[in-house]
Amino acid sequence: MKKFKDKLIDFLKNRAFVFVKENIIEYFLLILPFFLMDVFIRIKALKIDYDRKGVLQASILFSVVFVTFMVCISKYLKGWIGKAVYILFYGISLFMFLTNMIYYTLTGYFFKFSLMFMASEGSAYIGDTIKSTDKSIWIMAVLIIVTGVIAIAKFKRSEKYNVKGIILVAIVFAAGQIFIPNVLGKANANLKWDSFRKPANVYKEFNDANKNIKICGFFKYTERDFVKTFFKGKTKKDPDEINFLKDCYKNEKIHQNNPYTGMFKNKNIIFLQLEGIDTWLLTKEDMPNLYGLMENSLTFNEHYSYYNGGGSTFNSEFAINTGLITPISYNQNAYTFSSNTFKDTLPMLFKDEGYEVYAYHMNSKEYYNRGLNYKAWGYDDYFGLKDEVEYDEDDYVYEMDTELFDNETFRELFFNPPKPERKDGIKLNGRFVKYLISYTPHTPFVTNKGVGEYLAKKVYGDNIPDMDEEEVARMMATETDRMVGQLIDGLKEHNLYEDTVIVAYADHYLYTINDKSVLDKYKTTSDNRINNTPFFIWSNDIRDCLLRTGVENKKLQTVSQKVNSQLDIMPTILNMFGIKYDENKYIGNDIMDDNYSGYVFFDDYSWYDGSVYFDGSSGEKVGDNPNSNGNSMENTNGSITKSIKKNDLTLKYNWYKMEMSKK
Repeated sequence: MKKFKDKLIDFLKNRAFVFVKENIIEYFLLILPFFLMDVFIRIKALKIDYDRKGVLQASILFSVVFVTFMVCISKYLKGWIGKAVYILFYGISLFMFLTNMIYYTLTGYFFKFSLMFMASEGSAYIGDTIKSTDKSIWIMAVLIIVTGVIAIAKFKRSEKYNVKGIILVAIVFAAGQIFIPNVLGKANANLKWDSFRKPANVYKEFNDANKNIKICGFFKYTERDFVKTFFKGKTKKDPDEINFLKDCYKNEKIHQNNPYTGMFKNKNIIFLQLEGIDTWLLTKEDMPNLYGLMENSLTFNEHYSYYNGGGSTFNSEFAINTGLITPISYNQNAYTFSSNTFKDTLPMLFKDEGYEVYAYHMNSKEYYNRGLNYKAWGYDDYFGLKDEVEYDEDDYVYEMDTELFDNETFRELFFNPPKPERKDGIKLNGRFVKYLISYTPHTPFVTNKGVGEYLAKKVYGDNIPDMDEEEVARMMATETDRMVGQLIDGLKEHNLYEDTVIVAYADHYLYTINDKSVLDKYKTTSDNRINNTPFFIWSNDIRDCLLRTGVENKKLQTVSQKVNSQLDIMPTILNMFGIKYDENKYIGNDIMDDNYSGYVFFDDYSWYDGSVYFDGSSGEKVGDNPNSNGNSMENTNGSITKSIKKNDLTLKYNWYKMEMSKK
């Protein structure tokens, strides 16, 4: 024992001390750029209210282990190989640092690799997003680059491989990945309403980017997200999850009639999904055509669009057509479910009634796999302007919403599409469903380039005034409104005006605007309720239709003030058209149903019912409802948690295909 003690003291005095003395400056310089990245990410993440027990400790430990691994492995490799590995670690880390900081500045969410599969439409706007990034981020980047260059210059290449050192560092790194998560505490094994707040559950499910970057730290978050996105194994069936789904779907629950059932029966219907048309854009001055429709419609002022951190446009399409939403408890974009089997979707149920069902948008079938997805949902066809008409890439006319009807080919496809071939034996009744998606109000909101410049010249000629982002956004909204005017004129021209219902709603609030002071001016909150967007149902005879329901105006006003989301649009419309449906197949509800009080939930498990806003991260509630005691709060949380689980597992296991394969 004495010999071992003497050897240890000798090692610490002579070898370890000398090593530290000779190498401390170099190691400090090698660690510094990684340290700065980690600290700057933490500063940016201070806005995220998720400082629960074990979170800070786990994130620090993960960062220490990762930085130690990167630096030591680089030093323990021989010659230029070690230096090259260090440069590689540094380069990747710097790129991911900038990506996360810029993306968070734009959206309020940290980056996820799954977003790369949805980057096509946004790629043209990356330059403008980078230019508008907060200057503080570029100051941070300069510091990291300067320290990185110094570190690389001071890097002393090793004369030989340190095999023992490599093995030791690898063991410590692997042990860290196994044991550090224990700092987060024990995860809830069963379904509990507060599981989404427990760090161990958040880490295990890895669905919330913001919470997980606080739990993991920058380096572990990047590595874990990469592995989860690109190396996800084949889904194994969990008996408990399968039994949960069986219980959810075992009993058919046909929606009961109410005064609004069938009020639009046998009419045509157009779903008008409005790109980025926030509440403050839909004014009489900026959008007179759409505003005029809204003034003579059933309007839902407490409507909320989902923003899941990416692909918000397609998320809306997915929700309204399938009655489901992008998974919340795991990472998978909605567009990737094109190979799933769906049942009783919006187009399928209307087709069963003899309707023709078509979708229209500027972009081609390849974007978001729309061609495959709309086919999977049951549409007769999806028409993309860029598929039907050839344009030069620098000819921004195709990004003008009015081009959808200015172009004779596309206008003809809208008002006189080819008759579908049906093999189901159901006769066409001459009615249609058309899903029309606008595009123009898209970032960047500038007039010196791109679609903004093209539109400004179209509006002002060569005398383009100085315009801030808000003014450009309003100009773009007016372009969308002109398209709405064309649509109305076309309906009248083809004798469809009297028999067509228009369901208009926005895909998301205008989070894409870089000048956030605009949102501060018009939005009353910065929490999830910022997702409040327009939604109304128009018909030329809407007043007569509502009178026939026999519902008093006072009650009708109460109904139209119910909180709702895209998930509720499909059930509401099905009932208004007199189409029977199984309530169990959808997450949303018929807004007009007296038994539905109205609420919306968000991707962090927060929810709002019109009186109370429950913050899913902090567990705190804002506002008061005389009926919201402790039990009712827990019941609502439990109900929402169950709905999310049902939604996510239905998609995960491709439930309808699984059930069909048993028959």
